Amino acid sequence: MQPFINIDLGGPAQPLLKVNHLLKYFRGGKGREVVQAVDDISFTVMKGETLGVVGESGCGKSTTARLLMQLLTQDSGELIFDGQGVGSSRLPLKAYRRQVQMVFQDSYASLNPRLTMEESIAFGQRVHGVSAREASEYARYLLAHVGLEPARFADRYPHALSGGQRQRVNIARALAMKPRLVILDEAVSALDKSVEAQVLQLLQELKRTLELTYVFISHDLHVVRWLSDRILVMYLGEVVEIGPAEQLFTASAHPYTRALLSSMPSMDPENRTLTAPLSGDPPSPIAPPSGCRFHTRCPH
Repeated sequence: MQPFINIDLGGPAQPLLKVNHLLKYFRGGKGREVVQAVDDISFTVMKGETLGVVGESGCGKSTTARLLMQLLTQDSGELIFDGQGVGSSRLPLKAYRRQVQMVFQDSYASLNPRLTMEESIAFGQRVHGVSAREASEYARYLLAHVGLEPARFADRYPHALSGGQRQRVNIARALAMKPRLVILDEAVSALDKSVEAQVLQLLQELKRTLELTYVFISHDLHVVRWLSDRILVMYLGEVVEIGPAEQLFTASAHPYTRALLSSMPSMDPENRTLTAPLSGDPPSPIAPPSGCRFHTRCPH
């Protein structure tokens, strides 16, 4: 039923994705202003892990996600996927994009309102040459796999589903290509907490059963801590810290990471923060400070 076969080229020790000096600037009107959205970032995503990505709004998280997915083209830098350069003759973009899929925040806007759930899930396979019958059968299989009964949901349109149900369909659609890496960009932030918990449990189960690797982008530090093996912290387009999740929460090295963690709401009334952990607004990405970009807000 599943026509795609993934081959592990380098074994578990080789990173699934290696990001080398990735840079993306956006130029404003008449080329005068340049927004330094992502500025010379490098990191790895290991096979089978969940890499959490956190940071304030505007730090470059979503731009990074779109660069990893190649929905945006970097100005410089490279992506190495399981030892092969993305966009090279050994790994053309079409082959790479089949192995890397993305789930977006807006579950409604992510779905074509004119396609049924079955058609939406099957669409990617049809583009890659799978027969209509096979694609349809696999779409129904995936609906069941994400907890939606095919007999009830296969012929429905997006407007007839709840937000949690639509996001399950988006997850199924991403899985239809049998990816090795799934990028989740604020994929649960628009859901209420009870539905969010269900979707997070689903993601964990799918990761285990399908041997997936995740890049999980979120502003919710509690969720990131629960889901991630390692966490990457971004500030103003740069990576300021990366490390194991528990180590980062208990012994973070960078002042920005510590300030970000101290802003987490606590259920303990004896542990309330009386002063803001971060003062002032982030500097403009058009003219970021020299040196450490956090120094204008750093308590040290």
